[in-house]
Amino acid sequence: MKTKTIQGMTLILLMLMAAFAGCIGDDTSDDSSSSTASDTTTSTTSDTSTSTTSDTSDSSDSSDSSDTSSSDGSDSSDSSDSSDSSSSGGAAVSTMDAEDGGYTYASNVDNHRSLMADMCDIKTHAAAGEWTAAKGIYQNGKNAPKSDGSYRTLAGFAAATGKNHNYDTYYGMNGSVDAHIMAALDGTGDFNNTSDTVRYQGVAKLTANMAMVAYTIHELNSAIAKADAGNVDNDTGAPHNWDEGWAFFHGPDENVGCGPVSTLNKRANDFGTKTGDVANTTGDILLAMNGGLAALQAQDADGYNAAANEVVRNVIIAYSQAILKYTYKMDSTSDAAKYQAEGYAFWKTIEAYVADATDACYNNKTHTMAYVGNAADGTVCDNFSWYDNAAMGPSGGTFTGCYNMVSHTVATGVNETQCNEGFGAVGSTGMPMYYDNYGATQMNAVLDLTDSTQLGTSYDVSAWLAPAWSHYGITSDDIGSYS
Repeated sequence: MKTKTIQGMTLILLMLMAAFAGCIGDDTSDDSSSSTASDTTTSTTSDTSTSTTSDTSDSSDSSDSSDTSSSDGSDSSDSSDSSDSSSSGGAAVSTMDAEDGGYTYASNVDNHRSLMADMCDIKTHAAAGEWTAAKGIYQNGKNAPKSDGSYRTLAGFAAATGKNHNYDTYYGMNGSVDAHIMAALDGTGDFNNTSDTVRYQGVAKLTANMAMVAYTIHELNSAIAKADAGNVDNDTGAPHNWDEGWAFFHGPDENVGCGPVSTLNKRANDFGTKTGDVANTTGDILLAMNGGLAALQAQDADGYNAAANEVVRNVIIAYSQAILKYTYKMDSTSDAAKYQAEGYAFWKTIEAYVADATDACYNNKTHTMAYVGNAADGTVCDNFSWYDNAAMGPSGGTFTGCYNMVSHTVATGVNETQCNEGFGAVGSTGMPMYYDNYGATQMNAVLDLTDSTQLGTSYDVSAWLAPAWSHYGITSDDIGSYS
């Protein structure tokens, strides 16, 4: 077994630094989850994927799916294992009860839960290189019929405008989630001239993760909007949308392997972040969903807002783990392109929620970067100053180092002169020294599916993720270590 170490430091408020480190090894491919796995939030399913094509080998991580929630929408639960998709259609619907994975629904969302079966079927076809069939189910639906005879579709949500999530705003386009998935299905855009293996990873993981997470966040935000307006009726108000969020994130117990929960459980196995058989992220999200539903029904705004934030926080944890794993594995001599595609899909799942926290300032003395979180503009770079034995307020103690009073971040590896003279919005040459979304830009370069020069190298991307971890209050224990 090859062993490597991933290390990164978070930038934390009030001049405190926390180290994120993990011991990484074992280049073996990720396991894939079985779409028929019993779905209890307590069960960490390891599934074996169907390897009907060269592309199925990457099913290793496709199980990491994320759920999409849209009342109108399409849902894509891309699970690592699409092999039992044949059992995920009508059978899954017919055996539905009022509970999935420890969450009891307040309303009937069976139709939304049924979309998870579409995800399973899409993956099966994509694994076999049957792109037209996979695209047909994605766009036209199969397992979630509406009362008018039409089908709820995954594409319906992914391509819709005006959804309550950050993706369209961040990417500057309507239907941004759909655009990413369609590129993988058609072999265009970011997937232009890529192999079937890479396309499969894109289809399987973008639908199951990016789409499903987008659905989920949309529904939670929709629930909050209804609750704020006073509509907390179980069947038509905030609880119904909240139920849809869980339906997309978890899905029916019998199809949990095709949704995001499978991804969370696998990453917990990788990083040692589980309690018993339950991923800490899965368990924390379940607690937040149950608590949030009760808070909505009680019109407790603080409670349901905190619950929604906790869901997002744990999504960031889980997909950070996935990104760390697959960028590390990109030094593979045989499967680097596959691992890059997996890292790409997991990164796209959270990019819209972490990129803004990766703004940075360039130091023209040390030629290094200092992160400043979500900065308003480049003037933040003018605010680094050296402090010598500065009192740290109620926490006690003193601080000596380079600190930014606006971003409340520390620049490491610089001395007093480098701190006071090296930073600025504009350098002595007239070049800007502020880099918006710097960490995200670096990540996108490494995960450029059309750039083969990125392959064959093991990357430690923790430094680019650490500012986001700080933003969301994520600790080294939350991330764990991958070995």
